[in-house]
Amino acid sequence: MPRLVEPCVATLVDKPPKGPEWAFEVKWDGYRLAIHVGPVEVRAITRGGYDWTKKFGSIVAEARELGHASMIIDGEAVVLDQQGRSDFGLLQRAVGRRPSAHDVSEIIFFAFDLLYLDGRDLRKLPLSERRRLLEPIVAGRTGAIRFSEEVEADGAAFFQVACEHGLEGIVAKRRDKPYRSGRQPEWLKIKCARRDTFVIVGYEPSTVPGGIGRLLLAARKGDDLIYVGGCGTGWSNKESTALRELLNAIPADSPAVALRQKGAVFARPLLVADIEYRAWTQDGKLRHPSFKGVREMQGPAEVYVI
Repeated sequence: MPRLVEPCVATLVDKPPKGPEWAFEVKWDGYRLAIHVGPVEVRAITRGGYDWTKKFGSIVAEARELGHASMIIDGEAVVLDQQGRSDFGLLQRAVGRRPSAHDVSEIIFFAFDLLYLDGRDLRKLPLSERRRLLEPIVAGRTGAIRFSEEVEADGAAFFQVACEHGLEGIVAKRRDKPYRSGRQPEWLKIKCARRDTFVIVGYEPSTVPGGIGRLLLAARKGDDLIYVGGCGTGWSNKESTALRELLNAIPADSPAVALRQKGAVFARPLLVADIEYRAWTQDGKLRHPSFKGVREMQGPAEVYVI
């Protein structure tokens, strides 16, 4: 059995593919793991090749009970929120060193591929055959190891529903292809992105003279503005300089939000930014925000409401 297998990594595309040769699954937002089950030990190996067995004790313990002498199962370790969606922030807290409301026992491993089974390397088999062998091993389980179900639906329709339910996105895989390490075109990921309008309440200067490092953003909550994090991507050097000049022209005597940020330059809340982002963190901040444009605020109704 291979000691280490570099995982197959999905290629990011804008829209789901079409055709019966494609299988669709939920895109889980967690840590990619390969669970290596051997006659002597069970190991949890990360995408980067690190041994994180001790961090995923409940998954490792359950893997010992799957009834096979040797296996390599490919999948994703996640923590689910109250709506059943994978949440990377919750997972980080569960495996972190700091005290957390989320315990490591809440981590679930969603298995989606089988690379090795009882002395047989399965990587040259098509995905459909590998999944056929994996399903009876993990399907129906409700503990730390579960089966990542294939969704029988049109890709575009499934993607729309996934985004409407706040999922990170979907994955499309060619049923007829073998398992190949590295980033491959036979596995595709299509991510959901949200886009809303937020007030710009200031910025952090860039290390590049005259530019912006991060925009400081706020949303409305009742009559107040609430800080929702910073955005540091999405503009060119020219746009960064222009943004800084705009904000320097409307300085604030005091911050419009309850925020103490060393080195920050605060501006009056007169401009809004169109921001594309993936989700919200547990502490109410934008996750992976990207700047898409700026304009004068026409009225408070156009600002995102918490």
